[in-house]
Amino acid sequence: MQRIEEVSRALQRGLVAIVVGAALTACAVNPVTGARELALVSEAQEIELGRANYANYRQQQGGDYTLQPELSDYVADVGARLAAFSDRPDLPYEFVVLNNSTANAWALPGGKIAINSGLLRHLRDEAQLAAVIGHEIIHAAARHGAAQMSRSMLLNMGLAAIAVGTEGQAAEWFGTASQYGAAAWMARYGRADELESDYHGIQLMVAAGYDPLAAVELQETFVELSEARSNDFISALFASHPPSQARVDANRQQVAELGVAGERYRQRYERMTAALTAAEPAYLAAEEAAKLLRQKEYGQALEKSSVAVEILPQQGQFWLLRAAIWRGLERPDKAEKALTTAIRKTPKYFLPYLQRAQLRWQRDAISEAAADYRDSFSRLQTAQAAYYLGVIAQRRGDQATAESYFSQAVKLGGEYGKRAAEQRAQLRQP
Repeated sequence: MQRIEEVSRALQRGLVAIVVGAALTACAVNPVTGARELALVSEAQEIELGRANYANYRQQQGGDYTLQPELSDYVADVGARLAAFSDRPDLPYEFVVLNNSTANAWALPGGKIAINSGLLRHLRDEAQLAAVIGHEIIHAAARHGAAQMSRSMLLNMGLAAIAVGTEGQAAEWFGTASQYGAAAWMARYGRADELESDYHGIQLMVAAGYDPLAAVELQETFVELSEARSNDFISALFASHPPSQARVDANRQQVAELGVAGERYRQRYERMTAALTAAEPAYLAAEEAAKLLRQKEYGQALEKSSVAVEILPQQGQFWLLRAAIWRGLERPDKAEKALTTAIRKTPKYFLPYLQRAQLRWQRDAISEAAADYRDSFSRLQTAQAAYYLGVIAQRRGDQATAESYFSQAVKLGGEYGKRAAEQRAQLRQP
């Protein structure tokens, strides 16, 4: 036993040496600041991680905003204008507007950037939009997401060993990591990353001809809202991009030192977001309905949701909300109809298919449920859909397909991953 413990300690010391060696040797120059930083993720891997996660993460965050395609084109044009002045102009940048009413924006490694429609509702002009997008471009150009991954890999001895192992092992790990989305390594940027993105984002704005004062105004508004603590609509932005007075002061000082002004393009912004502005009463009614739903005031919630769908009937998220309310009222038939409407409004979004599949499963409409689970799974691979597709295949006697779906559910994890592991173990018994 003593000999085994000695060997174990020796292995641990060797692994620690590997981790320390990786930290000392795996460095690269930050493309934005010029500083040398830890980099266990290559540029090619960084770009691939962004590409592999972009579609999935957009699905997880509400799907693309399709009510006004020209709005996404407009945001993409502003993004391209700013990206042309970045320190990494050749990254495969993409910009998309998401159908999500929370005020947030995010960037994946490799320049994959998303802006929630909810944030656009609360900006006043194009210069403020440029401040948001420029900030996200710097997160991507300065490799902040890749740096977070490198730090996380060093914190985990096993992952650090993989990172400094053979190329095949590293590629296998990165392939597995991409299955779990980007949330784990982009959920919250540190203070230094935020200040860096503010500073260089303002420089991008100036280079592209925008008024940098818009960045100061934006941060001032966020600080006021965070201190008020009465604003659920912007809580997601606070979580991933924590505001502070220090950021406001740093931005104000930088703008004062620059001593330049630029364009605001308010009329153009107002023209492009006119439909969102006109629909503001619908979104406010939906937010109130969601609040009442959480309080289990189902009758009042249904009334508020009716206001929302009357004003903006083509918004699929409102029909998802009504389905949830009808389920609270124990009317699964009404809920299923609402989900069918949501699918008609947003046919590329996974969630209404998944929720309708569950309702159909509960009333034993197995064939219809299977079709919905497949449609949901083709848009976003979830453990829940994989588990039920495995169960359906097992009932039909297709053991190979059942095991395949159960294995996918196990990889995706969570409660349904655990259930799938149990089902797969039963399948494998003689």
